[in-house]
Amino acid sequence: MKKSTKIWLAIAGVALIALGVVCLCKPVETLFASAWLLGCIILMSGLFTLIFTFRTQMFLPNSGTRMLSSLLQIFLGIFFLASTPAVAASLPFVFAFWVMVEGITLIIEAFDFRKVGFSYWWCICLLGLVAAVLGILGFVYPKAAGTTLTVLIGIGIILNGLAYLVALAGIHKFENRLNEFKDRIQDAIAE
Repeated sequence: MKKSTKIWLAIAGVALIALGVVCLCKPVETLFASAWLLGCIILMSGLFTLIFTFRTQMFLPNSGTRMLSSLLQIFLGIFFLASTPAVAASLPFVFAFWVMVEGITLIIEAFDFRKVGFSYWWCICLLGLVAAVLGILGFVYPKAAGTTLTVLIGIGIILNGLAYLVALAGIHKFENRLNEFKDRIQDAIAE
């Protein structure tokens, strides 16, 4: 995988973690004043994930789930950029849906990492499970205060960002194994 693709994946993970921290630190302001900023971050994350999907579809199976996730992020980013008071009021529910879908996607992708021998696949699966549960909690308790909901969803977004960074480590390990395999084949051919 190209180094630039890894950098974009790392940026997407860090951007998600930063977004989650913003949600935790400024929950009320996040709901009403940050729709545009959130839209930019989510849109960038979606674009980076889409680029990552196109560049890794040969190596990682089930690229359709990553494609769906990236398209959802792009759609949500555009939705937030068209901010209105109604959008600001709906942010907790939209975030809950997004975190839930991202969590489910991470659970599915964890098993892809397991297939290629990444020993920490379970970490991605666990983070995805926690993110999905937090997203579902956002729907189950709609009358909860916006602050509480934003905090729960902020934690879920941070978990998604951490899962992206863990996945990046898995990709790096997979590439190292692939290079070792190529070297063995070349050595066998040379003999």
